[in-house]
This record gives sequence, C-alpha cells and structure tokens, in this order.
Amino acid sequence: MKPGFLIAELPYRQDSSVLFSPWAGEPWAMFLDSCFPQDQKGRYDFIVARPSITLLTRGNLTEIRDAYGIRLSPEDPFELLKKCLGEPLPTPYGFPFCGGAVGYFAYDLARRLEKLPRIAEDTGAVPDMAIGIYDWAVVIDHFQKQAFLVARSTPQVRRLWPKLLRNLRRGEPRIGSDFYLHTPIQPALSFNAYAKAFSRVQRYIREGDCYQVNLAQRFESQASGDPWAVYLSLRRENPAPFSGFLRLPQLCVLSSSPERFLRVQQGRVETKPIKGTRPRRLNPEEDLFQIEDLLSNAKDRAENLMIVDLLRNDLSKTCKLGSVRVPELFRVESFATVHHLVSTVVGELKESQHSLDLLRGCFPGGSITGAPKIRAMEIIEELEPTRRGVYCGAIGYIGFDGNMDTNIAIRTLVYSPKDRRIRFWAGGGIVADSDLKAEYQEVLDKAAALVRVLSQFRISHVGG
Repeated sequence: MKPGFLIAELPYRQDSSVLFSPWAGEPWAMFLDSCFPQDQKGRYDFIVARPSITLLTRGNLTEIRDAYGIRLSPEDPFELLKKCLGEPLPTPYGFPFCGGAVGYFAYDLARRLEKLPRIAEDTGAVPDMAIGIYDWAVVIDHFQKQAFLVARSTPQVRRLWPKLLRNLRRGEPRIGSDFYLHTPIQPALSFNAYAKAFSRVQRYIREGDCYQVNLAQRFESQASGDPWAVYLSLRRENPAPFSGFLRLPQLCVLSSSPERFLRVQQGRVETKPIKGTRPRRLNPEEDLFQIEDLLSNAKDRAENLMIVDLLRNDLSKTCKLGSVRVPELFRVESFATVHHLVSTVVGELKESQHSLDLLRGCFPGGSITGAPKIRAMEIIEELEPTRRGVYCGAIGYIGFDGNMDTNIAIRTLVYSPKDRRIRFWAGGGIVADSDLKAEYQEVLDKAAALVRVLSQFRISHVGG
C-alpha cells in the first residue's frame, strides 16, 4: 500500500533562512533557496533534514545508509537513486516538491558515464554524489506568502510529526559560530599558466578537435569556523534563484547559482543554458550599454547557440520525438554582479523515461563543458590542474512524484573542515575568436562576488 501525505501550515517568513537556521548545523540538512525577495525570479524554497536514506558515491562504489545498516554497491548511481525513490507517487497540494531526493551530483560523476582520462589532481575529499532521501520537506511559497510542512505518512514520520511541528513552529534561530579566512584567496593558475592553457585550447579548435571549451580554475583559502555565516552573507550580497546550502558529514556546499540545468514538471522538460557574461556597472547608462553590448555581440550569440544545439541533442535522447524546441533565444538576465545571456530549451519526457534518465543523458551540462561535449571534457581534464568536484555538477531535488529541478553548480563554494580549506571555481567558454585578456577578465568578473563575500571574513577584518 502506498503511503499518503501529511500537511500542516507553518508561520511564513519572507527570510526563509530563519526557518532553516535551527537545522543548519545538522549533517544532511539542506536548504534549496530562491533568495526571494532579493532575487524576484524564484517562488519556492525547500528545507529538508534527517534523511531516511543517504547515498555517497566515490569512484565505482556507492555507500548506502538506511534503517537496515550500511552497504556498498557498484551499481550505477542513477539506477540506485531510482530504486530508493521507488515508483513515482503522485503528490497532492500542487507543490513542485513534497519530499524525495535532495543533494548534489558532482562534475566528476561523469566518469561513471564516459571513459575520461585521469590527469587532474584528485584530493578525494569530495564524493562524486551526495544525496539524501527525505520523507518530509518544508515548502515556502513566496508568491502566496505561505509555508507548509509536508511529508509521506510513514510510521516513522507519524511518530516524529508532533515534535517536528513544534520545532518548526518555534523557529528559534540558531546562533552560528564565526567563520575565519586565514590566508588571501589564491588562484590555482597564474595569468601565464592560464595563457598557456588558453593557447592550447585555441590550438585544439584550429585543429578541428572541438568548437568550444569551458576552461575554469580553482581559487582557495585556508579557513575555519561555521560556513553558515558565509552563506548568509552570500545570499545577501549575491542573491541568485538557484542557491542552496548543503551540510554534509565532511563538507559544506554553498551555492549562489544563477543557472537552471534541468527542470521536469509533469513530464515537461526545461533547461536554461547561460553563455555570455558582462559585469554590472553602477552607472545606469553604462549598465544599459553592457546589456546592449551583450545582446549584439556576435561571439556571445554564437557561443550560446552552440550550447543550445548541444542541449537540444541531449534532450532528444529522452524526450518525445519532435517535442524539443527553443521558445526563447538570447535573453539577457541581470543579477547582482553580472548580466548573462540566457536561452531556453524545452521538451516532453517520454512516458518510458524517468527524470533521472534525463539527468543521466544530459550530464554534465553542456554550458560548462563545451562542444562536442566528450572531447571538450577530455581537454578540460588535460588542462585544468585540479578536478572540479561539485563545481559544474548539479544541485537540486528529484521528488517522489518524478518532478525534478537542478542547477548548474557555478558560483559555488565548498568548505572542507578536515583540511580547513574553502574553495570555489570560475571559468568561461573559449572559442576560435576569443581574446585572452577578455576571457581572463571574465573569469575574474565571475569570481568577484565570491571574493567579495569571503573577504569580509578575513581575520584582519573581523578582529581576530
């Protein structure tokens, strides 16, 4: 017999971080955050904690923890996740998510899908997949100004329900400890090293290996403390509609991504690739010029179109014949520090396909690899000195009903308390007519918001 659902209304808070705050220190507590009202593009926020099942994939093995214990499986992680979710279960109330899988799929999970070289440094600190299965979720609807606790009516949830409601209705903010940045933020590549990698990409393009490669680099600093403090600053300084905070046993992920990777709602598929960036200007006239320049730039439009074509091809693997189309091409979306050129590709998922089949067929996102995808990924492995980890993977949810929404994990920080390091990446697409200095500046523009947020936590700034 399939379980039904429980629902209870909670006090609405426009600042939903207050609702998450009591859970923020718990391992496997996760907050999918639209950053409303600072960012007006999002409607829903989701809070989950205390999963009934967890899955951690490293290399060829996935560790599964549930009520029956701990076991290791060599099975495909996407198939394992499908089994944990079970048969799609229709959910009531009209919410996009009422519980299911939440977490991340790291860029390097692609090694389970494609045969790639192993050249870049691998610290082994970041699992290739970290997903929890959650029987309950807090849903915050900013358009209706309502918040609800929704859950599958399992025996375990029914036992927890009264205490869960009391804790959530009380909503006492957690007093977080401070966070400290102990060293200046350092890039993994000097300008000269970046220039060498850039030249190598252009040579591959001239020789016909590829058309575009997304070349990124890592930035890092020694740090200590509670990254929840950093996330609160990040969502304030750089609000983005696909943000999130994921507390895992051995790392924390803090994302302020502007980019949707894949959404599935009742079988309708949408992806919104970003290609093309300009920094914001304080002067309104100069800022408008940046928008007009981005819209009219032939190179940016060509890059964007290249990725749109790649994603159309990826979607066609799991979507109904003839359903994949491009309703919107070359639209500028503005964020706190940058303007982006965004397109929209949609389709209809085949009845025989699961949302996870779509994710598997499109992973990792074409906007952060290049084209053709596999050759671009081989070049990335050769030229980037360190593995990407969570960066350029995907963060989001897959519901018990099969609905899904994921971001591209850009503008994303990863904090490892074990080695006391906080890291992030930034990059951009390189094509035949790319200019070295302009591409390097684009990397710095994308990194600027994260650098600014982290700089607030330098010991010299916080009185340490």
